[in-house]
Amino acid sequence: MQTHPPQPQQPLLVTMGDPAGIGPEIVLRALMREDAPAALVLGCPQSLRRASALLGESAWPMAVLESPADLAACPPRCIPVWAPPGLPEGLESLPWGQVDERAGRAAAVCIEAAVWLLQQGTGRAIVTAPIHKEALSAAGVPFPGHTEMLQELAALPGGEPPPVRMMLANEELKVVLVTIHMALRRALEVLDFEGVLSTIRIAHQAAAAWGQAAPRIAVAGLNPHAGEGGLFGDEELRYIAPAVQAARDEGIDARGPFAPDTVFMRARHAPPRHPGEFDLVVAMTHDHGLIPVKYLGVEEGVNVTLGLPFVRTSPDHGTAFDIAGRGVADDASLRAALRMALALSASAG
Repeated sequence: MQTHPPQPQQPLLVTMGDPAGIGPEIVLRALMREDAPAALVLGCPQSLRRASALLGESAWPMAVLESPADLAACPPRCIPVWAPPGLPEGLESLPWGQVDERAGRAAAVCIEAAVWLLQQGTGRAIVTAPIHKEALSAAGVPFPGHTEMLQELAALPGGEPPPVRMMLANEELKVVLVTIHMALRRALEVLDFEGVLSTIRIAHQAAAAWGQAAPRIAVAGLNPHAGEGGLFGDEELRYIAPAVQAARDEGIDARGPFAPDTVFMRARHAPPRHPGEFDLVVAMTHDHGLIPVKYLGVEEGVNVTLGLPFVRTSPDHGTAFDIAGRGVADDASLRAALRMALALSASAG
């Protein structure tokens, strides 16, 4: 896809996520703060008004736009909302906290519209509220999550989708994953030299894009003690270590493979008492990499898709169906995602 360089005056494009989850609520909470960045919400106005009622008298009014071009006329202390064409009817009457194909379709429509706006030169980055994978599947959307969907939408007409990777980050730790949304057994089957080397390259290139020209990249092993010389598995010997060496031959400061039970502690950056040894960690599987980041605090975690021709961030949690509709959802992770999208798009520009 062809995107325009982000401009400082352009808004962040914020998708509402699954309307039966906490997405609409946390979007409104985050954007009604005085220090919130300029943003345009893509979503169903009626669903957002339902979520606004959870916030009570503190809620800011919404300005429903006929077109994204009307954003400049939005009054102060109003949250601008645009309903993309194709949203299903009756979203505001969906039961809170339940899987519904209409909710999955609505989430997909908003994501597609956000990418389309970037293609048109409107918007500086995408920030996505949580979606529900079962609802997405029920709607017939052939992607297991945001990452795979955005990858496909970013492809040039007739071209191959760009290689992308998921990074989960907070102020203390950044982890990039080789494999993501698949069964663990399947992840072990698809791990190979090219996948590890490509992940190291994407992590390095992304860090350069946000202004860190020579990031120190630690590569975690797959097996206990990073295989202990082949005693506990030979994946490190067969392709992880060779991929690290190949990256080093390209001038990338990659090191490892390190024992996965200690490398995250070594990379954790919490000065002044604990400056991190590394800037990024590459982990082989989804839970290997995400558990340590989430343990440090889901409320500050941000999901970033690396390898796209635009910046995309998301909060480090799901739709929280168990608390949806109760008015108690915490918007801290979404606020962190907004801040990171702002910073990364400024660097990319």
